[in-house]
Amino acid sequence: MYSNALHTEFSSIADLRQALNDRRISAQELAQSALAAAEKAADLNAFLHIDTELTLAQARAADALLAAGQGGPLTGLPIAHKDVFVTQGWRTTASSKMLGQYVSPFDATVVDKLQKAGAVSVGKLNCDEFAMGSGNEFSAFGPARNPWDATRVPGGSSGGSAAAVAAGLVMASTGTDTGGSVRQPAALCGVSGIKPTYGTVSRYGMIAYGSSLDQAGPLARHAQDLVELLDCISGFDERDSTSLENCKGTPNQPGRIRADFEAALASHPAGKPMQGLRIGVPTEFFSAGLSNDVAQAVEAALREFEALGATRVSISLPRTELSIPAYYVIAPAEASSNLSRYDGVRYGHRTHSYGDLADMTSRSRAEGFGPEVKRRILVGTYMLCHGYYDAYYLQAQRIRRLIADDFQRVFNADCDVIMGPVTPTPAKLIGANQDDPTADWLADIYTLAPSLAGLPAMSIPCGFSQDAKPLPIGLHLIGNYFSEGHLLATAHRFQQATDWHQRKPEHA
Repeated sequence: MYSNALHTEFSSIADLRQALNDRRISAQELAQSALAAAEKAADLNAFLHIDTELTLAQARAADALLAAGQGGPLTGLPIAHKDVFVTQGWRTTASSKMLGQYVSPFDATVVDKLQKAGAVSVGKLNCDEFAMGSGNEFSAFGPARNPWDATRVPGGSSGGSAAAVAAGLVMASTGTDTGGSVRQPAALCGVSGIKPTYGTVSRYGMIAYGSSLDQAGPLARHAQDLVELLDCISGFDERDSTSLENCKGTPNQPGRIRADFEAALASHPAGKPMQGLRIGVPTEFFSAGLSNDVAQAVEAALREFEALGATRVSISLPRTELSIPAYYVIAPAEASSNLSRYDGVRYGHRTHSYGDLADMTSRSRAEGFGPEVKRRILVGTYMLCHGYYDAYYLQAQRIRRLIADDFQRVFNADCDVIMGPVTPTPAKLIGANQDDPTADWLADIYTLAPSLAGLPAMSIPCGFSQDAKPLPIGLHLIGNYFSEGHLLATAHRFQQATDWHQRKPEHA
């Protein structure tokens, strides 16, 4: 049995907030039960670092705010952070031996905002090393496991974040999405997760993988809870050079997403809540590589949207297949640059035996980085070499622009939102692709293009596979720039009419 945490008795953050405000439960009780649930579910390997005293200190502070009548929407909420957000007190390792004992002197902006909102952190969550992976199998501390079937991956790189929510260990978690690393694990673990428009959430204090792609996003059971979390963490941050001050003329600050969400809900009649919504369905998303289970679940979800009043429109995103080679040129090139700081000199792992400075750096990196990180650094370094930069990196950036243009063409002429599968198949067995380390790259086929374009996108549960142990399947929702509130409202209407998001693993 994974969890009997007290927060699982509440259907939403709003319900939990009411119970806390009424003093029917305390933040300390919630924190203690979450800590106990995390310990009981240690076999999932979702958590990398838990510090009971730090968690309970935050819970006591939350209770003090509640007692003074100063609690906010997230005060007392038990959450946990992906281990690429730097945190004071808890270790921040990026699931790598390179940072095995690192403790940051400051909090990431996302962490700081949630803490100031009163959320209580239970600890740090497992992920692929430096967020490089699609299954959470490349963690230096072992893979996190899918709560629906412990022999399966939870998805990556935010696998621990999705597993912890699915198993009921926390009510919500933070993740990061470079090429699908919030959406994919959300889909494979049967929870909801959103990647906002690039630049709307601060990257300050988020360990960089691909700087032009990385974006923080929350995971929770359903879309309405995501509104609370994303609205809290979004906003301009002068410490992040990629942070946006305005979103199409609207200040990038808390309140924007909530207002857009509420306006989108109010604009539709109760009987046909999706009346007038045009759903673009790309023909390229239903290719030969898509499993029957996923295709059937997505088709059933689209029919449900049509029953709610939406109109389905067939569209084409002709450069979908080019997103894989473009991404796996751009992201490794940026990773090669970002990870050059880990040289054994200033911080991070340093080898015990070396000759000169060059030997120390070489040995430290060889010992500290795992195989997938080394692979991507080597690929990226090659792409940036003289003679190859123009042939590969610049060409990939040109393709990236064309991919973004494809999205704008269909949004301007054909549809309001794009829908399709998140992954080609349900969760695979742990170790299934160990003989072909690039096979997992193909699993990103549907999630890479929105990331390259910087668009908001999310995953919500929409069905299950026909396996002996049924596995969750996710529906991909992609919106135009700054349409997070509209996306979340669309997902919420679907979840009001279905119960996929309420299903829980047998032991959760």
